Amino acid sequence: MGAILKLLFSRIGIVALCILVQIVWILLIVANFSSYIPLNVILTLLSVLIVLAIVKNGKHIDNKLPWIILIMLFPFFGGLLYVFVGANLYSTPMLKKINDNKKSERKYLEQDSKIIEDIANKDLDVHGQVKYISNYVGYPIYDNTDIKYFPLGEDVYKVMLEELKKAKKFIFLEYFIIGEGQMWQGILDILEQKVKEGVDVRVMYDDVGSIKSLPNNYNKFLESKGIKCVVFNKLKPVIAVIMNNRDHRKIMIIDGNVAFSGGINIADEYINKKKRYGHWKDNGIMIKGEATWNFTVMFLKIWNAYREEDKKIEQFKPTITDVKGDGYVLPYGENPLDDEIVGENIYLNIINQAKKYIYIFTPYLIIDTEMISAITLARKRGVDVRIITPGIPDKKIVFTLTRSYYEMLIKDGVSIYEYTPGFLHSKVFVCDDKIATVGTVNLDYRSLYLHFECGIYIYDSKVIEDIKKDFLTTMEKSKAVSKKEYKVGFIKSMFQAVLKIFAPLM
Repeated sequence: MGAILKLLFSRIGIVALCILVQIVWILLIVANFSSYIPLNVILTLLSVLIVLAIVKNGKHIDNKLPWIILIMLFPFFGGLLYVFVGANLYSTPMLKKINDNKKSERKYLEQDSKIIEDIANKDLDVHGQVKYISNYVGYPIYDNTDIKYFPLGEDVYKVMLEELKKAKKFIFLEYFIIGEGQMWQGILDILEQKVKEGVDVRVMYDDVGSIKSLPNNYNKFLESKGIKCVVFNKLKPVIAVIMNNRDHRKIMIIDGNVAFSGGINIADEYINKKKRYGHWKDNGIMIKGEATWNFTVMFLKIWNAYREEDKKIEQFKPTITDVKGDGYVLPYGENPLDDEIVGENIYLNIINQAKKYIYIFTPYLIIDTEMISAITLARKRGVDVRIITPGIPDKKIVFTLTRSYYEMLIKDGVSIYEYTPGFLHSKVFVCDDKIATVGTVNLDYRSLYLHFECGIYIYDSKVIEDIKKDFLTTMEKSKAVSKKEYKVGFIKSMFQAVLKIFAPLM
């Protein structure tokens, strides 16, 4: 009872209650006016028009399917709720600023045309992918960047601390989750010391991601220590899809020449100091060199939408002369406020270009028909497709939904494994010993359509061997899902079918 009362009177409980009141208010409007035939007919026709508009303008109908069903079943209520929540007609001034800043950031991200030419001479498929990310999305690729991959969060954490201690000019942190504990305290101690040394320290965390792991107004606590802080898209008690636009990125930038990313957030479970779902299998990645500039611009784009303190961001771009990479590195970002589904498109291009194999780490496997078709078609043309998902779930409903996709994939020859020791949180694609992407983009609707995300696309680097080795080592600790295991009874299969329909809302 105490835990329930604590939840009810917590910030998230109060927000949930306010949203529930708004839904009840909409239902009361429906109840009062549903008997008024002329208005009911008009609103029903309007709902039909809304559905037709969704079909006409939607590039990804799977993402809108729950709304179509809701509107067709309950024209009055469904149409009204879509206007409030699903249509994305309303945006905060802050999100508008972030989107506007995206247009201006391109002037800071210039592509070296010689690198593009070199890649074209090596591989036309990769050249096409790079042209898409560089020319259309706006993030250039670099050839003088060193890169190191870490198979576990505890491995990369040690190196993070070492690099933070070396900071001379600035430290930028952008994380979905920051949680009080041993991992964060180790970082915070260094940040406090660096502030005293005159280093510009900035921290940005997502309000929803950290709502259970940090006290309310934690940003004021950090500011009191001289650490600048931004809380991304604060949760408000309003029915609106913009509350779904979360900052799911994991980025640490030190002096503009070192950057970390990957799957890990900053909380004790990510370095296995706290056991929640068995062993936490995650990863980290560190880059040194010119490619860090992509992350710096990415961070400052959002930061300056909130604080507007950097008139010229070129001041954060260092001159790097002593770094030589052995391949090509391209950090990229996903912005859910535009119409371009960058994360999914990069994944689809990798799958469609695969010749020999493609190995995938993903904590969630909730995919649309386009992704299903690409994966199964790759297998049908002879590509070895293997996917590893968690053995112990962090969310049981989402795990049930993930397993609902096993049957159609396994039937077409895709190999699926579940990580037996615990929860797998890595988001990795590695392909044909020449391509990999490591980042924050899950194979689910939230990551692909709603969140701010990031990743690092890698080509022709020896680090790809390390990523492949990590996959194969993890596979040995995982259980292959057999054809018998994906078979479920009638009731559960119907439940999974319902979950699939409403997957875009989860």
